[in-house]
Amino acid sequence: MTIKKSALGKGLSALLENPETDITSRNDLSAGTALVGNVSAIGVDKIDSNPFQPRTEFDQEALQDLAESIKAQGVIQPVTVRKLGYDRYQLISGERRLKASKMAGLTHIPAYIRVANDRSMLEMALVENIQREDLNALEVAISYKRLIDECDLTQEELSGRVGKNRTTVTNFMRLLKLPPEIQAAVRDNRISMGHARAILGISDMVKQIYVFREILANDLSVRDVEKMAREGGNKSPVNRKPTTMPGEMNLEFEKIRNVLSGHFGARIDLKRNASGRGKIMIPFESDSDLNRILELLNY
Repeated sequence: MTIKKSALGKGLSALLENPETDITSRNDLSAGTALVGNVSAIGVDKIDSNPFQPRTEFDQEALQDLAESIKAQGVIQPVTVRKLGYDRYQLISGERRLKASKMAGLTHIPAYIRVANDRSMLEMALVENIQREDLNALEVAISYKRLIDECDLTQEELSGRVGKNRTTVTNFMRLLKLPPEIQAAVRDNRISMGHARAILGISDMVKQIYVFREILANDLSVRDVEKMAREGGNKSPVNRKPTTMPGEMNLEFEKIRNVLSGHFGARIDLKRNASGRGKIMIPFESDSDLNRILELLNY
């Protein structure tokens, strides 16, 4: 017989299976109507949001897709809450499922009921956040740092919580040493973690930014960047005039970008290399936002 693996990550499972955080392991009369040892259906209006939720933005289209799935299949994985008082709860993990359930019109949602202090809540929320598949590398790095700083963990303890080896944890956290401009590019998936790690091989911040701009201008591979790092970040592997070093500013170029951003009501990404080739990228937040931009283009 094949045993299906738990959908929860190793670190979060270890926290949730700890009897010291489980209200169902106690014969507590204040537990309201919750059945001891079982998942209970709780009114969505009885659950307060988690003040330690590390995620602040939710993709509305993805939430709508989840809501449609919940309408058809129900909530497959219960949320986790802690009890605040009689018939009142606070979310520990599962905010997307709770939001989507409300969108789907559900009045109740299945939930594990636990007891947890504030530090435990933060740790559980962060661990679950890290184990989501759609996190970018910078979000993972920030969550790791919060676990270490706010939950008073060592890197060794952290690696055990999240089920990753210590080297992996260290590599993610090193991203936070990069200049903000490069961190933002990792967050927005404009460069990969491999590119960012290669840039970290350069100690000089000005040269780091120079190499970063070379990546954007010439679509450099990770191997190209590693070669530049070995050479001290001074020479581009592309046989052309190098990208303008940080500190120099093409005012006309910035003016064009600002005009386009104002016209489309979005932050335009305008790239151009020394040979004159380039591209214009117009971001959009939703299908309706895309339609708005297409109307401006007379499409």
